[in-house]
Amino acid sequence: MRRMDPAQLPTLMAFESVARQQSFTRAAAQTGVSASALSQSIRLLEAQLGIRLFNRTTRRVALTEAGVRFLERVRPALSMLETAFDVLDEMRDQPSGILRINLPRIANEMLVLPHLGEFKQLYPQITLELALDDGLSEIVGEGFDAGIRLGEMLARDMVAIPLSGQMRIAVAGSPEYFTRHAPPTVPDDLMRHDCLRYRFTTSGGIYRWEFVSPAEPSRVFEVDPPGGFVTNDIRTMVRAAEQGAGLVHVFEGYVGEQLADGRLVRVLDDWSPTFDGFCLYTSSRAQMPLKLRVLIDFLRSKRQR
Repeated sequence: MRRMDPAQLPTLMAFESVARQQSFTRAAAQTGVSASALSQSIRLLEAQLGIRLFNRTTRRVALTEAGVRFLERVRPALSMLETAFDVLDEMRDQPSGILRINLPRIANEMLVLPHLGEFKQLYPQITLELALDDGLSEIVGEGFDAGIRLGEMLARDMVAIPLSGQMRIAVAGSPEYFTRHAPPTVPDDLMRHDCLRYRFTTSGGIYRWEFVSPAEPSRVFEVDPPGGFVTNDIRTMVRAAEQGAGLVHVFEGYVGEQLADGRLVRVLDDWSPTFDGFCLYTSSRAQMPLKLRVLIDFLRSKRQR
């Protein structure tokens, strides 16, 4: 049986970083060493193990079959070491270390960004790394401590912790837009409007607008309205609506200021559905590090305000 040389630990950490980033350049930026030094470390590890771990091209770095199997065993071991340091932090009652969170842009803008300065003042020893991702990421395999998504989008095997209450949809357009178009009174009227559409990052499909009937609030139905503008960025979509480019279908909390000051005017209010709010999700509550627990408590405290 091959025994591990303790001096190989930094190289194993470098291997895990390259595998997660699928790039020597990005992994080098994360670990603070040059890409050439990182590449040399991996080549030395491969020579010591007597097997290739990565296939390299000018554009891509991918694990070999041996690399995949090696990573499956290395990653849990490194995670256990990180947890050991987290335990010491808890004994000192000083949350610290790198906290990696994967979340969509809308969750960042609604839940995190407004309070980021306060969180950093409260916990200066935590390095908070936010990966803005509108797709669905596998948080464990990609090295994140947790993710934030809508409750309805989470896999059943994930531990979900609510961060917000239920969220209602708003359909809105600018006052200037409604000088040119009569406001819709039922969802079918949208077929005569210019609607701003959202394209999903993961599937590539375009979101079909969801509504409920005032007569049957429990029945959700979809409308696929026409529109001459499509984007995968909600902020861009809302800005386009403010400029009179069309109607937008978003969470009312995201456009609260625009609705309050009149930049946007709401329509189809009686037909607007309510959805489960955002949840922070992780693979397990067991041995949850203090740095993650304090972030959860902090974000949940903002929900109460």
